Amino acid sequence: MITYLLLIIGFFLLIKGADFFVDGSSSVAKLLKVPSIVIGLTVVAFGTSMPEASVSVTAALMGKNELAVSNVIGSNIFNLLVVLGASALVRPIQVKWSILKREFPFSIVITAILLLMMTGFDFQGIMSGGENKEYILSRTSGVILLVLFVGFVIAAVIDALHSRRKIAASGEPEEEYESLTPVRSAVYIVVGIAGIIIGGDFVVDSASEIAASFGLSQTFIGLSIVALGTSLPELVTSMVAAKKGENDLALGNVVGSNIFNILLILGMSASITPITINALAVQDTIILIVASILVYICAVSRKGLSKLEGLMFLLFYAGFFTYILVR
Repeated sequence: MITYLLLIIGFFLLIKGADFFVDGSSSVAKLLKVPSIVIGLTVVAFGTSMPEASVSVTAALMGKNELAVSNVIGSNIFNLLVVLGASALVRPIQVKWSILKREFPFSIVITAILLLMMTGFDFQGIMSGGENKEYILSRTSGVILLVLFVGFVIAAVIDALHSRRKIAASGEPEEEYESLTPVRSAVYIVVGIAGIIIGGDFVVDSASEIAASFGLSQTFIGLSIVALGTSLPELVTSMVAAKKGENDLALGNVVGSNIFNILLILGMSASITPITINALAVQDTIILIVASILVYICAVSRKGLSKLEGLMFLLFYAGFFTYILVR
């Protein structure tokens, strides 16, 4: 019972810690006159991925590699199928063409690159999916992912500044973030980081203990319970946006989070210590690529996602969950 309580407390600390970190960091950036749109693409995007980062990096440091990888892959699948599916059910999603041209294809490409790095370009191994085969995501691969992440952020900031100049020229009002005092901002950042770190420890320890008590693998726990818990910020953000009729933000939120998860989180985790990859993680990464392509095709075909497609995504996730439960 205590283990489950610690898991819930861990998720609470992760989510509230991310909220405090985003609010404090955004205020500091505003005090330093950093444009709001840049804050959104960097601080806020990073903040919503902090729960996944904390869990995966903590798991990597503890040598629990299965949890480090399955948390990221599971969160990305959950984001694509459940977050977008639920948002589309609330209200059909209108998609910005710029995301379909750049960020979404980029997210699919980096997932494919991750698959190749995980398997050491072993195409036969990928196709055979041998149950007993193991691979290594090396430190070199981790560094490459981090370099790609830096390039992505720089390109996003340049594009954001260009868009900001266009908005300024048109006279449209720019969205503002709440500004706190410098002392309060510092307190929010410190408290947020503390919550994220402590919450990550609680979640990793509790999830591993629960998996062991039920004879379940860390991969299953990472793909299900931990993935759901760490994806709550994305789910809440997208559902609130959908209720407000602003669910065109949902796809950008999900795609951005998925890119951060792969490049930053797995990049950091692998750079800390090489990650052992089993055949199940390879299979799940292939499923993530298939799910990404499916959502992309649906989004491109009508420049949006309908309620029917949202339901289809949720059913797809139900099938995936059943598959990981029985395999």
